[in-house]
Amino acid sequence: MATSLLLPTFPPSPRQSLTRSYRWFPVRTGLKPVCLTATRAQTSGGDAEESVVIVGAGIGGLASAVSLHRLGVRSVVLEQAESLRTGGTSLTLFKNGWRVLDAISVGPQLRTQFLEIEGMVVKNGDGRELRSFTFKDEDQSQEVRAVERRVLLETLASQLPPETIKFSSKLKTIQTNANGDTQLELEDGIKLLAKIVIGCDGIRSRVATWMGFSEPRYVGHCAFRGLGFYPEGQPFENKVNYIYGRGLRAGYVPVSSTKVYWFICFNSPSLGPKITDPAILKRQAKELVSTWPKDLQDLIDLTPDETISRTPLVDRWLWPGVAPTASKGRVVLVGDAWHPMTPNLGQGACCALEDSVVLANKLAGAIKGGSESVEEAMESYGSERWSRAFPLTVRANLVGALLQWDNPLVCSVRDNVVIPKLVRLGPMLEHTNFECEPLFGSSKT
Repeated sequence: MATSLLLPTFPPSPRQSLTRSYRWFPVRTGLKPVCLTATRAQTSGGDAEESVVIVGAGIGGLASAVSLHRLGVRSVVLEQAESLRTGGTSLTLFKNGWRVLDAISVGPQLRTQFLEIEGMVVKNGDGRELRSFTFKDEDQSQEVRAVERRVLLETLASQLPPETIKFSSKLKTIQTNANGDTQLELEDGIKLLAKIVIGCDGIRSRVATWMGFSEPRYVGHCAFRGLGFYPEGQPFENKVNYIYGRGLRAGYVPVSSTKVYWFICFNSPSLGPKITDPAILKRQAKELVSTWPKDLQDLIDLTPDETISRTPLVDRWLWPGVAPTASKGRVVLVGDAWHPMTPNLGQGACCALEDSVVLANKLAGAIKGGSESVEEAMESYGSERWSRAFPLTVRANLVGALLQWDNPLVCSVRDNVVIPKLVRLGPMLEHTNFECEPLFGSSKT
């Protein structure tokens, strides 16, 4: 479906009593276009005041905004880009992610667009099958689907009231005053005074830096990613396909009837130069797996340029007593801004979704006069979610390190003993157990 684009912009002027910037575009949800209008206002009498400001319109930010909206709490979302950042490929959501999407009433809409994955097959670089699993055999309640990031973001955004998302709103500085309120200054000079700030601005979070968190740590691996497109229909079974080599692994999984997500993870002692040219990225990716099954080579060739990327893998270990806590006053972190983790367990997006509903429930209770203050609600959230996120971050790192071994003897033991005879998928998926009730407050739309 063609998408029109109209971007009338009125730059802010300090002489005006009311300053606005507009970004209008139709958001495709898979059902019908939804117009989102982003506005920003600053009065001549001082900073614009907002009760809840969310920094970042990624998965964690939009899910937090929708969760609060379901509970009757209005929020404003600041996004530095001019529109939703819908580039990239897809992400795999296990049953814990779907529990959250159901709780905020977007699960049914998304399920109709993406295939349910039945199981997974593990092979070595020669194409020999090492093991296969069926998810329902291991856990009847398991649900696995690869979801396009673009569609997930657009669907979440479509659930929010007009004027919730403020585009072209890049955070510059953060300050707190004596009342505990937080002043946010944007790059264009606009200032907001917020009662509550939720940092959802990703692995390079300015909010996390202000709170004293260290930069995420490079783990020694990089990944190529892409989304192959088969206009006549993709040929694969509804299974995750993994291929393990020495210091190198790859995987691909059907997303829909025409799209297939793929990745190649490889050891690299340094980040290397930043490369964005799709032709170079495709060539480098194919060179890494030149002797591997042809299906993977063909998949790379059928990948549209705008979906291919090369990124370093990073994480941050939240050591107790060393790392800062999730909140500082009435500022709190969600998702990658707080606990970036490697994708080896497929839990980055799922954990961000979990964060959003747990935090929204606690904040809504405090805002509506519950027994806890906002600060106490944030501390409770941090304690509850730390015990969930920290072990998963460590485990994802260790799994990645094991799978990226390049020692030939170790790889032989992995391929001939560990994977075929010792690995049990059921216990490995216990971390996907997560329950939450539907969120309904004064807003049920």
